[in-house]
Amino acid sequence: MHTAYNVLLFLALIVATMFSVLVLITGKGDAMSGGGSIRTSFKGKASFDDYMSKLTLILGASFFALMLLIDGVSNRIDSAAQNGPTPAPVKSTTKTGK
Repeated sequence: MHTAYNVLLFLALIVATMFSVLVLITGKGDAMSGGGSIRTSFKGKASFDDYMSKLTLILGASFFALMLLIDGVSNRIDSAAQNGPTPAPVKSTTKTGK
């Protein structure tokens, strides 16, 4: 379980770094204006800004999902630690009368 936690934490660190760099690179200073919707054109391919907006949305959503998964794994690790180790099953050493 600790391995899954560490792998998820590493993935979240990579996604968070990529998300931060992407936001810093593509930031235009008008992020608080509310006018940052994804534009599409019917005449041709989507522009570079459209791709970057979609990538930002995907990275943000994946970071959110990873944080939820990390929380769930962390709660399972904590509850397992509080309950203590589970005892191994005891093999019966008595012989049946045959």
